[in-house]
Amino acid sequence: MKIDDALNKTSGLPVSPQQARTEKPADSKADAVPTPSHNVQISTLSTQLQALQSTQASNAVFETKKVEAIKLAISEGRFQVNSEKVADGLLETVKDLLNARKR
Repeated sequence: MKIDDALNKTSGLPVSPQQARTEKPADSKADAVPTPSHNVQISTLSTQLQALQSTQASNAVFETKKVEAIKLAISEGRFQVNSEKVADGLLETVKDLLNARKR
């Protein structure tokens, strides 16, 4: 079986890789599509949102340090539950819920 250089004889295909990179089709300018330009505007809403988030973070409902101290006490077995305080808190919550329901 004889192997010949069939690719070099095929019309329309570049002979060498260098030629493939440098040659461009003759009608490339006719097919060129103009690239649209875009104008992006960022509203002040994102900066307002960031300000709100930082305000909320500073007005946290709980103290992070206190929570960490309680977690540590629980893990070490030193945490004591005050059942009277828990019961009072539950009763206050129920009262608040009943009053809100009446309104």
